[in-house]
Amino acid sequence: MKVAYARGLHELGDGLFAYLQPDGSWGWSNAGLITGSGTSLLIDTLFDLRLTREMLERMRPVTANQPIQQAMNTHGNGDHWYGNDLLPDGIPIVATQNALEEMQALPPSTFHALTSAELEPELARFVHHAFGRFDFSGIEGRLPSVSFTDRHELRVGERPVSLIELGPAHTAGDAIAHVADAGVVFTGDLLFIEATPIMWAGPVANWLNACERILELDAAVLVPGHGPVTDASGVRDVQRYLRYVRDEAQARFDAGLDAEAASDDIDLSDFRDWGDPERLAVNVATIYRDLDPAAPAANPVELIARMARWRARH
Repeated sequence: MKVAYARGLHELGDGLFAYLQPDGSWGWSNAGLITGSGTSLLIDTLFDLRLTREMLERMRPVTANQPIQQAMNTHGNGDHWYGNDLLPDGIPIVATQNALEEMQALPPSTFHALTSAELEPELARFVHHAFGRFDFSGIEGRLPSVSFTDRHELRVGERPVSLIELGPAHTAGDAIAHVADAGVVFTGDLLFIEATPIMWAGPVANWLNACERILELDAAVLVPGHGPVTDASGVRDVQRYLRYVRDEAQARFDAGLDAEAASDDIDLSDFRDWGDPERLAVNVATIYRDLDPAAPAANPVELIARMARWRARH
């Protein structure tokens, strides 16, 4: 189905909704709402309290009679859970165990410190570009109260919803929400549409397999973590990018280039219309780590610095 890529709440039919935030770049994530028999399940909150408050207000015409009584966070990146503080008191919030552990390791206070810190100019410019429009102050960081591995079944009224763990891929704990009776999947950041995917965790083979698992569900409507609502073609675009970067990184690894040199050398012409191309630096670093498990893993701040350097060079 065709859904306009405009900010706000969009009805998908069958009591399902997507909340979209163009342009889908750093921090501008999507969310979802699944309704059934006088109740709702919220899929993800947003990056800060202001954005989440606005989203919940725009959902009020639906949730006034079908209140949010459950929530699910698709993974551990803050733009999909830092708004949890504003969820109704006492409702269950569900995520994978791996996502929960990542949330505990990277609370809102970390981003508040990063965006408030004195940084060297190149890194400061990138941090401001990626995160400067969000307000991380005053966020307590309400964690999920229910964790699972592999699969978790919910009911939204009489409607069954399957939560399926498909990570590690984008992060360590990626999961999707499949609403079989409506033919809809909320994919979290396993899908970036019209934007460059970023592979914080990997391995790339797992992400490719996750894409295949999504395709096997044969859903007509896919709500990505970032970008416009899509269908199977969007999954295949993500696979095409991941396979290309995997193969190009492997060739440069075999030729003896280090990860930063490899990311500079890879031609992204076929993806020139996608936003945030600097994420290539993280994707190559993750692939190199898989190719050489003995190499030390870069921490998130170092990976952000690599993207800042890539962006400055290109």
